[in-house]
Amino acid sequence: MSEQFDVVVIGGGPGGYVAAIRAAQLGLKTACVDAFIGKDGKPALGGTCLNIGCIPSKALLDSSRQFHNLTHTFKDHGISADNAKIDVAAMIARKDKIVKQFTGGINVLFKGIKGNAVTPIAGFATLKPGKVISIKGHDGNVAEITAKHVILAAGSAPIELPFAKFDNKLILDNAGALDIGSTPKRLGVIGSGVIGLELGSVWRRLGAEVTILEALPDFLAAADADIAKAAAREFKKQGLDIKLGAKVSKAEIKGQEVHVTYADATGEQTLVVDKLLVSVGRKAATAGLLAEGTGVTLDERGRVVVDEHCATGAEGIWAIGDCVRGPMLAHKASEEGIAVAELIAGLPGHVNLDTVPWVIYTEPEIAWVGKTEKECKDAGIPYKVGTFPFAAVGRAVAMNETAGLVKVIAHAETDRILGLHMCGANVSEMVHEGVVAMEFNGSAEDLARICHAHPTLSEAVHEAALAVDKRAIHKAN
Repeated sequence: MSEQFDVVVIGGGPGGYVAAIRAAQLGLKTACVDAFIGKDGKPALGGTCLNIGCIPSKALLDSSRQFHNLTHTFKDHGISADNAKIDVAAMIARKDKIVKQFTGGINVLFKGIKGNAVTPIAGFATLKPGKVISIKGHDGNVAEITAKHVILAAGSAPIELPFAKFDNKLILDNAGALDIGSTPKRLGVIGSGVIGLELGSVWRRLGAEVTILEALPDFLAAADADIAKAAAREFKKQGLDIKLGAKVSKAEIKGQEVHVTYADATGEQTLVVDKLLVSVGRKAATAGLLAEGTGVTLDERGRVVVDEHCATGAEGIWAIGDCVRGPMLAHKASEEGIAVAELIAGLPGHVNLDTVPWVIYTEPEIAWVGKTEKECKDAGIPYKVGTFPFAAVGRAVAMNETAGLVKVIAHAETDRILGLHMCGANVSEMVHEGVVAMEFNGSAEDLARICHAHPTLSEAVHEAALAVDKRAIHKAN
């Protein structure tokens, strides 16, 4: 007879492992099944985020930023360094060490739950009728377990273009772009989303000529237009060549080069690069996840269909994270995982998708929460806006980080905050002022009345909130 659990989580990414930990904390017998294999050939929890996404990319972003500052901006501080060099192999090794630290740490967390450890199981899981989970191990052996509740947290996978198949030597997905052995002279990127901008920035800072081909006519269409404009201006200064309205139709490997064919407003063009990163989005990794007869349905994009509480409609089966509706963000997945575990335990649980923050870890950083100005216009919502530039913030000037601005959008009648949008240094940390304020139905006046320490970067939020009613102190209104 197969072993039975109260909860089985399929997927060990930031949604799955967090759900498993919370379920175990609540006294539920819990297992977490995950198929990922690390660079050392051993099972590695953490999913895309910890292994080949959020964490390793931030490690490379930080390393490349240190090198760029050493060679470009330290002179402004009176610091000189002649003939500075970057050891790419050492940089990659540091990244791998950080990844191993965090993926190994999940196993420690699984064991450390008082009185009720999570059971990790390595292998590919398929949900069968009756909440039976068939697990094919990496050795080929198949086992089955059963559960009272199943949480599907299968995550996502990069979208592959039919004319640019990944080989992770010359044509790369996000994982391949994290493991380039030396700085390429020419790097092409298809897609100017989060992955394209972040990894393009890494290799540009290290000396690569980076060309980003974006099919859409607008840059960062998901962000507020003022923020996108400010970011694009800084990226251009940094040497990122972003071509908008560039629709790629072909990518041919010729020797050790990739010849990319694309069309823009002037006609057909060719770009020759040494490496090509394809980052045109991600899709739900639900292939092979469900056997016939589970009662779980997929939508036209292969995502598991769920309600506002992440329930699939099949009794005792839930789904969270990248494999369901909503933004494909690690923190959104984690919050859904906690909410579902608490619902299973009979507690209240809910995630407000309207207050999930977005961050792009470029230089300067880009972050936002809530509605953009365009979204307010399209929805017919009366609104008012306040902005403030980092160039007028004392701490930003002292740090030599004057690029960007903060923008507050508030309802014109109620003053309730509808959105907070930022481009600048460390805005990934500052955006949560908006998240907290919006969760408590706060107003621009509330932010404007809160004392902010001086000198700090967060004063830009304070001044932008004041500017909503045209009473900013440190700029003309």
